[in-house]
Amino acid sequence: MNIKYFGHSCFAIEINGMNLLFDPFITPNELAKEIDIKSIKADYIFISHAHQDHIYDALEIAKNNDSTIVSCWEITEWAVSNGHTKTHPMNIGGTWKFDFGTVQMFNAVHSSSFPDGSYGGNPAGFVFNCPNHCFYYSGDTALTMDMKLIAERYNLNFAFLPLGSNFTMDIYDAVKASKFLNCKHIIGMHFDTFPYIKINHSTAEHAFENENIKLTLLHINEAIEI
Repeated sequence: MNIKYFGHSCFAIEINGMNLLFDPFITPNELAKEIDIKSIKADYIFISHAHQDHIYDALEIAKNNDSTIVSCWEITEWAVSNGHTKTHPMNIGGTWKFDFGTVQMFNAVHSSSFPDGSYGGNPAGFVFNCPNHCFYYSGDTALTMDMKLIAERYNLNFAFLPLGSNFTMDIYDAVKASKFLNCKHIIGMHFDTFPYIKINHSTAEHAFENENIKLTLLHINEAIEI
């Protein structure tokens, strides 16, 4: 499995010959200015919630790739109303078998509205249960006891968790979330993009290391194999 980081909370994952993209916010991100979104491949685009820093480039990338946008009902309807009809709506607790693996949508403790202030549905995260890999993309969330339910059902190989605090959980709650999830490898997201969410990388790494949990902080445009 190849994972590439495009900044903020946006990752591309190649799995079983399919290209998955998460929460595409690239063009307005000054830290990601070297990335050409026309070069990004996406068979599926998963969107956790409707805030601008998670949907900004979704429609253009979806149009370029004829992608399927997967999200809550409200976000998929937003896509349809903006001319992109290839969508798959889900809701909290729902599970669907896609051609690359099975996905279940979980609650995220956050808010969700479109840039114009209209209602964006319930914020969410996703668990991907695929051949040889099982992982969790939390979206923007606070620490929540619901994460223990994920560990009861799934044996996670790794998880994407926000670290930046202010709008989401911080480093220390992310460590606790890792324990709730029973997950020993965390890939950090939602950090450093704005002054509100800048983190000390060394402090973060030591906090996870002290609990024998691996933390990966990717550089923008960096790719890793898992």
